[in-house]
Amino acid sequence: MKQTRRQFLRHLGIGAGASLLANAGLPLALAGNRKDRHLGDETMHTSPDVELLIGDVLGFALTSDAWAGAFGWVNFRLHQAWHNGENVYYIRTDASDADFAAANRLVHVPLLNAALSVEGATSQLYTFTNGAGDQYPVVSHVPNDDGYSSAWQVHQVTFNGDPTVLNAADAIREAEAVGDVVVEPQQLVVNFPVVKWAGGELAEDTEKSSYLGTGPLISPVDTDNMQVNFKLHECYPGSRYIVTDTSAVPMAPMMSIAASAPTQLLGDVGATDEIWVFGNGIPGSGVMGFQPAVFDHSAGNPIWSPFWQHFTAVWTDESKATVVTSSDEIRALADAGDLEIFNGVPDMDQSMPPFIVNCPVPIKARNTFQPA
Repeated sequence: MKQTRRQFLRHLGIGAGASLLANAGLPLALAGNRKDRHLGDETMHTSPDVELLIGDVLGFALTSDAWAGAFGWVNFRLHQAWHNGENVYYIRTDASDADFAAANRLVHVPLLNAALSVEGATSQLYTFTNGAGDQYPVVSHVPNDDGYSSAWQVHQVTFNGDPTVLNAADAIREAEAVGDVVVEPQQLVVNFPVVKWAGGELAEDTEKSSYLGTGPLISPVDTDNMQVNFKLHECYPGSRYIVTDTSAVPMAPMMSIAASAPTQLLGDVGATDEIWVFGNGIPGSGVMGFQPAVFDHSAGNPIWSPFWQHFTAVWTDESKATVVTSSDEIRALADAGDLEIFNGVPDMDQSMPPFIVNCPVPIKARNTFQPA
């Protein structure tokens, strides 16, 4: 049975003093050995109007004169893992557990716990309590795999004897079968989008003149310095976000992002929030060329999620269009007949649910959009 977000929150007891279970013994650092490269401290000084939410952010700018597009940039530290013996690189943005999120400076997203209630919504991320010195985490899937989800359930691996390097999920399962390791699934879901894998990576926008362009990155993934530079987009209320993947597999190439079909299941169990993009109205920096999108909630709210059910809002009389800055306004305008709301995009079969887009928010900042 489909579980709404609010039903899930009541089950957790959020708002009634309940706390999420900590994951005893789970290593706080999931990255293994890595090369850290920090930008100068001056890049991280923020004004009172700006809140940095993610500790792996190395630098950012809300806007830039270096390109024509109406977006800034945000530089993330990369982390390394293995998939079938090949290197994989990912970023870390969100976690379902409050203690883990605080210790790793990630955004706490209680709703992600709901992902564990439906089979297939998450991929598996294996971490090691007593692995070999050169052991990295292992992931079960990468983009272009049918089973790839950027929402990962963490599994803790412990060697019973002397550790050996395990660099594939199959190798871990084989070691478990013969008693060499114990694998313990954790009540922890993390949003760790993969940005580079064997045979592929998220694309650089070589034009930097429009929202989508040729990719979500400002520059190619830099594995030498373990950094990746994303386009940073404005959204209401007071949010700056990146785009990494979508459940809409046919649309992923057009959006130049990764496909993550299993994340569609997150909408069935209340692990998502809602985003509205505008299909007409006030010209601006949004994905369709109109005003910035509107989130239902801002990061840090207990019912916020980086996994968004995507809706398109269209003015029924475009001459009456104004800048809309909140979900309350959108719902009121829709109730009044001034906005028509479409699941996904207007040319999509409206009997289908909205698709999911993964849009982590590393920064909250005062909105600055001004109509031309």
